[in-house]
Amino acid sequence: MSEALGIALIGCGTVGGGVARLLQEQGERLAIRAGRPLLLRRVVVRDPAKPRPVELPRDMVTTDLQSVLGDPNIRIGVELVGGVDWAKQAVLALLAAGKDVVTANKALLAQHGAEVFDAARKYGRTVAFEASVAGGVPIIAALAQCLAANQIQSLQGILNGTCNFILTRMTENGQSYADALAEAQRFGYAEADPTLDVNGTDAAHKLAILVQIAFGLSVPVENIDRRGIADIDSLDIRFARELGYTIKLLAETWLSGAKLALHVSPVLLRQLAPLAMIRGAYNAIHVVGDAVGDVLFAGQGAGQMPTASAVVADLIDLAVGRAQRTFATLKLWSGRCNGIQLQPSSTVRSRFYLRLFVEDRPGVLADVSRVLAQHQISIASVIQHEAPENHEGGRVPLVIMTHTALTGDFRAAVAELDHLSCVAPPSVYYPVAD
Repeated sequence: MSEALGIALIGCGTVGGGVARLLQEQGERLAIRAGRPLLLRRVVVRDPAKPRPVELPRDMVTTDLQSVLGDPNIRIGVELVGGVDWAKQAVLALLAAGKDVVTANKALLAQHGAEVFDAARKYGRTVAFEASVAGGVPIIAALAQCLAANQIQSLQGILNGTCNFILTRMTENGQSYADALAEAQRFGYAEADPTLDVNGTDAAHKLAILVQIAFGLSVPVENIDRRGIADIDSLDIRFARELGYTIKLLAETWLSGAKLALHVSPVLLRQLAPLAMIRGAYNAIHVVGDAVGDVLFAGQGAGQMPTASAVVADLIDLAVGRAQRTFATLKLWSGRCNGIQLQPSSTVRSRFYLRLFVEDRPGVLADVSRVLAQHQISIASVIQHEAPENHEGGRVPLVIMTHTALTGDFRAAVAELDHLSCVAPPSVYYPVAD
């Protein structure tokens, strides 16, 4: 067996503790699979006195990153501190010091992937990042290696377990958004400040990474249309169910010719669609390739050990040499995009769910239909119920399912509807995937 591969952890919170546990407790098994021992030599933390989720030798823990950078026996730095600014400085310093890097930091890659990967190529090093998207679900390796024979046609993913847990509770238990969020926080699925999860930013970071791998296109996160789940009303959950649909927060991208469309949004899915049946805090990604057809990847997308599993898998790939060959071949964040361009969201065609609160009088549906028709929006079906008990103002919900229309035309129609005297704004709408 070859000499031990020295490893340093940069950060030892929940995921770092799981990585340390695997390296310490499963050393023999990992050595067999890596062809050499994977030896944890140093753990860099901000506060050495802070309780850790794993027991570590006192002389292994330090606050000094330089002790890693200057140690020739440490070959790999595992960045698990989170955030962007300090993490980027640490990763660039590790690469400049001749260390390969493993990271789970989706925000870092989504925002600064080009800078990080250019530095890795400059110094002849490798960056591995399986844990950055979907935790223990091996979607990075699947796209980069297992599906390499394919031109990916579309990706449709539940990439945020917090949002999926909340929507599952709202759908199955009838909970309000606030109650479901509070439960997610009690179970540890949601942070004290869940903003980046519930507003779609976390899923957008992960989508940007998947788009880079699948299509070679670098998309700034700010260019990804995204809507979160904080405004989803239990009323829309109920109407969706009545229509045979489930609402899920999806990160989606699809290729049409040389145009790529993408967004993060709540979407109505048929109740028996595979992604509609992904419950709780699980993640799932539905991939369509031109050769393989439909493939579904699902599993635990976060948490200590599922994410640690992906990190250690990258360590094994680096030890064996697979990661280095893949890194050199893929040329990620290098500007290759095969002529693919981003399609403006306004030109994307979709069906839509639209819910209005309207005056309960004759002629209102005619007024609404006229506005939709003026914007080339065709109505597929209509539901109208009595007003819910807790709704004031003498208005009733009007639910419309449209046929396929241009997103720009539909948004313009909604803006006009919100100015009708018979409509109480804001109107609620979501794309529909059949």
